[in-house]
Amino acid sequence: MGFDLQREKTNATSQQASERVPTAKRIAYAAPAFALAVVGIPVYVYLPKFYTDAVGVHITVLGYLILLARIFDAVIDPGMGLLSDMTRTAFGRRRPYIGGGAVLLAASLCFLFIPPEASPLVETIWFGIGIFTLFLFWTAVTVPYEALGPEITMDYDERTSLLGMRDGFLIAGTLVAASSPALVVLLFDLASDAEGERAKFFWIAMVYSPLLVALCWWCVLAIRERPSAAARERAPWRGLGDLARNRPFIILLVSYVVAAFGSNLPATLILYYVQYVLGSEQADLFLLIYFVTGILFLPGWVLLTRRLEKKITWLAAMVINTGAFIGVFFLGPGDAPIYGVLVFLSGIGFGATIAIPSAMQADVIDYDELLSGKRREGLYVGVWSVTKKLAAALGVGAALTILGQVGYVPNTDQTEQVQFALRVLYALVPSLCNVAAFFIALSYPITRGVHREILAAIAERRAGRTVRDPLRPGRRWSGSG
Repeated sequence: MGFDLQREKTNATSQQASERVPTAKRIAYAAPAFALAVVGIPVYVYLPKFYTDAVGVHITVLGYLILLARIFDAVIDPGMGLLSDMTRTAFGRRRPYIGGGAVLLAASLCFLFIPPEASPLVETIWFGIGIFTLFLFWTAVTVPYEALGPEITMDYDERTSLLGMRDGFLIAGTLVAASSPALVVLLFDLASDAEGERAKFFWIAMVYSPLLVALCWWCVLAIRERPSAAARERAPWRGLGDLARNRPFIILLVSYVVAAFGSNLPATLILYYVQYVLGSEQADLFLLIYFVTGILFLPGWVLLTRRLEKKITWLAAMVINTGAFIGVFFLGPGDAPIYGVLVFLSGIGFGATIAIPSAMQADVIDYDELLSGKRREGLYVGVWSVTKKLAAALGVGAALTILGQVGYVPNTDQTEQVQFALRVLYALVPSLCNVAAFFIALSYPITRGVHREILAAIAERRAGRTVRDPLRPGRRWSGSG
């Protein structure tokens, strides 16, 4: 057994050396993330105001529809992951959904962004159908797309580079998507009336719809799924209990969700904080600084993971991100320049706090194969996604509710109580969440060496031999699964 395991460790090391991902292939895989970012700020921030002010949907009804759509979007993620895990086609498990779903997603984007001029009832029904189909097809693309990433390479460090590039493209896409309404208005010299608003969303749809299809199909044609990954368990839901047994996954998930609960508060409250606490109108500039800084420093963090462990690099990024941002709690009127410096310093760690957990997620999926004998990337990505979305929705909902309870009144000077609540919710709570996530992540056990042992044990188990669990040496797994 010892001789065989050592041999498999050597084989796993040589296999990793052959699993380097060419730059062209990395770009082809990462590219769809840039276009998929359109189902973000434009939909959650700009579209509601468009439908209430320019189209004529009642704000209360629209709010309920968005809430139901977000819940629907979250709960279907695990099901979509399971479906892609079970799918068997000549083109693989993931690519049919990415390619076919992209066409349907582009069509639903046009449907939602280009409503007809009709009665309020028709417009409301139109929005309801559009928002639900948009999230349905977005999930049908993104869950298989994210599940494809861990299959492209099994190499510990290559995964960080590959998934880091994907998340870098996502951040860049979010920045461009957030800027797209203003850019369209500038390019086409559109008026701020209802007709101008309709023209603005028309052109956004005309740009993003073909871009979605083109980038997703580039990925589909350039990336080949592993033959071994295509012949997996046909009923992965039978092993759902393995998720609870996968201790590294639970640690990673809980830590990331706690951090996500906090990190969604600044995204929602930045407009309120900058205006009512700092007395500034430069929120867009500060967002630009944060996103651009995150993108610029992300390659450096990826390189650092090759010298250090992923966990150590992730923790370091959390310290920088949080250490700078906690200072925002102590700012007040006239402190916008200091705030800009703190945003820049916090942005240094921003990209790494997103990208490195994605690479760690791929490693815990390998450990799942050792536990279960099956490959279930879709299931893990789906569970990861639903918990992250629900945590974000809970955080945002709680923050806005608290603001309302302490006396927030739109477009007026806010009381000291409201300003204090904004400082707490915008800066203090996210920082405390990151501190908690930091200490939870300290117990994450998969290192570069442990991952090499996991791959070796998987190879042994596939060969029908009994192996020991690298994380729990007293536990052994038979080759029968």
